[in-house]
Amino acid sequence: MVNNIPASVMTALAPHGRLRAAINMSNFLLVSGRDSTGGPDGVSPDLAKAIAARLGVPVELIPYEGPGQLGDDVNGDVWDIGNIAIEPERAQTIDFSQSYVHIDANFMVRRDASYHSNEDINKEGVEIILYNRSAYDLWLTDNFTAPSYLRVASISESHEAFHAGRADVLASLKPKLVEEMEASDAFRIIDPPFTAIRQAVGIAKNKPEALHFINEVISELSQNGDIAASLEKHGVNKKLSLPL
Repeated sequence: MVNNIPASVMTALAPHGRLRAAINMSNFLLVSGRDSTGGPDGVSPDLAKAIAARLGVPVELIPYEGPGQLGDDVNGDVWDIGNIAIEPERAQTIDFSQSYVHIDANFMVRRDASYHSNEDINKEGVEIILYNRSAYDLWLTDNFTAPSYLRVASISESHEAFHAGRADVLASLKPKLVEEMEASDAFRIIDPPFTAIRQAVGIAKNKPEALHFINEVISELSQNGDIAASLEKHGVNKKLSLPL
């Protein structure tokens, strides 16, 4: 149990007497619905509530449509922690905790496409459609430099556009791709995943004691089974993996 919280941690994480937690509403795996008050519900809100409980302060969940907008507000005194994926580009302005869950990201292609491996897709002349400023968009931008990209405003729009015949390849979260594979045999998934999205807690930079505190909380929740229990409660335990 985390205790004896330094004043510097309280000042960094609850400067207004409450923990303001930014929640990425576009991550349907970590935000799976709404609670009885209409607020965000899921693994990500559960983690924010657990951190607030360790601090001994109320939590305020601040919903964002996507991770890009959430990250942009890091220095705007809008939120104190942001539940967001770890990426080098974001690390320029955000310090990240250790990850608490991983989500595979894969490519999907049409059944008769000539692509059979990730290497087949990292070539000039291939167009990939994907959710703009998602964690896997940032990763692909740095690591798959040969293809061109068609970026759209949401993960749902990327799937709809791919189904409508736009682009050669769809990049998305594997659990969502698997759902579509189960509904149609017109597509296939390229394995293995091209990356794993590491979900974490972000804070403004240069608050080392606060980051250490958050890591202690995540370690405790991982070791005592609370994170695993949250995954099971929200029905995503078979779609996400815990860090080793």
